[in-house]
Amino acid sequence: MKVVSPIALTMGEPAGIGGEIALRAWANRAETGVPIFFIIDDRKRLERLSSALNWPFQTITITTPEEALDVFRHGLPVLEHTLPGSITPGRPDPINAPSVISSIDTALSFVQSGAAGAIVTNPIHKGTLYDAGFEYPGHTEYLAAKAKGLRAVMMLACDELRAVPVTTHLSLERAIKVLNTEDIVEVTKITAGALQTDFGIHNPHLMIAALNPHGGENGALGREELEIILPAVNQLKLEGHSISGPAPADTLFHPRARVAYDAVICMYHDQALIPLKTINFSSGVNITMGLPFVRTSPDHGTAFEIAGTGVADETSLVESLKVAARIVARRGNVGARSVSQRA
Repeated sequence: MKVVSPIALTMGEPAGIGGEIALRAWANRAETGVPIFFIIDDRKRLERLSSALNWPFQTITITTPEEALDVFRHGLPVLEHTLPGSITPGRPDPINAPSVISSIDTALSFVQSGAAGAIVTNPIHKGTLYDAGFEYPGHTEYLAAKAKGLRAVMMLACDELRAVPVTTHLSLERAIKVLNTEDIVEVTKITAGALQTDFGIHNPHLMIAALNPHGGENGALGREELEIILPAVNQLKLEGHSISGPAPADTLFHPRARVAYDAVICMYHDQALIPLKTINFSSGVNITMGLPFVRTSPDHGTAFEIAGTGVADETSLVESLKVAARIVARRGNVGARSVSQRA
């Protein structure tokens, strides 16, 4: 049987909870059915973390992703990525920022070569990376630039909801200013395609959220619906997409409303993330659509306030790994199933 390459997990911000949730994801592999993965990280810092928390978790150094397939049952595979600075939970050290970025680059090179089946990224601290010269709003935009400038779109997903923001890491003021018909159309098309190829939904129905209260009240509470959003909806309908909206956002996320669509297209970041995290805070997954490879991420940040305490919940990371494996399988890489069964 063909066996797919394991999933590459980046270190994320080493002062955050990424190391803890990676160790727990490996430790609970039998209960959760997590697929085989390896982490690109500093093994000594993971061992120190495990020791400080009194966790008897084993790590194993690997030199190639393929080795993870054989050692995963015995310990968390670590592809060595030494950090130059000190590691204090909750206190990021800017000297480590280049290593955090290069961990992402290493994972990218593995997935592009086929050595890794997918990328799952641990949370980064954007402010620390910006101080080191990182010029992108986040993982999504960085990976899109690395993938020859393709348009990458962020989906936040859990069992109960799939939400896609048209604008992402911008202030609300800036998001409203830059919102335009062309972006709504492009994001919706990419979402529809991903629902077909990555989720197996043959004819997805998409709901378009309004921007303003009550959908703008026919222009009385804002004209964005009339001048920007509705033209996008009409164009998408003319092109044959199954579309509804723009609909007032305050009525879109209760259980009865959610059964009417496969995904909702939101106009700004928090319009998508607040309902998803309210509905299912622990299991949300960030999925990057539009790339030639699979990338997912936990739907939470570095959680500096609890880093190093051992209380961080690994559920979102586990779901990110499992969703990545399912998408790889749906794209035709049948080995993703066998990988999860070997754990």
